[in-house]
Amino acid sequence: MLAVQADRVVSLAEWEERWQQNRIGFHRPHVNKLLERNIKQVVNGRTGVRFFFPLCGKAVDMKWLADMGHSVVGVEIAEKAILQFYEDNNMSYAVEPVPSIPGAKVYKNVEKSISIYHCDLYKFNSCVEGQFGAIWDRGSLVAINPEDREKYASLLLSLMAEDCRYLLSTLLYNPEQHKGPPFLVPNEQILALFGSSCDVQLLDSVDALDQRWREAGLDFMTENTHLIAPKIDKKGFNVFFIERYISPS
Repeated sequence: MLAVQADRVVSLAEWEERWQQNRIGFHRPHVNKLLERNIKQVVNGRTGVRFFFPLCGKAVDMKWLADMGHSVVGVEIAEKAILQFYEDNNMSYAVEPVPSIPGAKVYKNVEKSISIYHCDLYKFNSCVEGQFGAIWDRGSLVAINPEDREKYASLLLSLMAEDCRYLLSTLLYNPEQHKGPPFLVPNEQILALFGSSCDVQLLDSVDALDQRWREAGLDFMTENTHLIAPKIDKKGFNVFFIERYISPS
């Protein structure tokens, strides 16, 4: 099933071109319902959580979370998306260079504690902004090239704090009917990517086949939402922390 899309590659230039041509059918003008439905499980009783948004686009979810008192860090390759986010939300911003990422810039709104980095996602790392208490991944894992998924998972795991709650939205459909993106991500692959050091829980599975996808030739599409969190062993030790910091003797 995965083999059909295995060699499909979309360049960064192609993503930027989509934004320039306003071919952004993946953007949603309203807060994601699955995020709204599961936000309590992500926050898990915490306040002022630092959220990471990989390939954030101009997601309205960023302002929604910031309005709740959380802070947000996003990464986006298309500068137009970042500018539109601030314009659409009537928010001011300052632009600063990022010394650790040559050529990168960060667009900051201090009042709402939102920072969006304009750079290649794979050049971003924990040295830039530390680690995060939460990740909202809608339209990111499903957008990256299938051959890069292990590299992507390694990056995301490196950005997770010990108490991180990673909410992941993925899609299931017949890959013979659509070459992607968005790409098919089976539940089994999510377990393969994250299951060794994290607990992976399926929270939601909903029908996502709207008119746009019917017209594109799909006969079914399911959107799954998983919660990924560092494993805690029977003695209460954080398996994720042990694997990250303690080398075998």
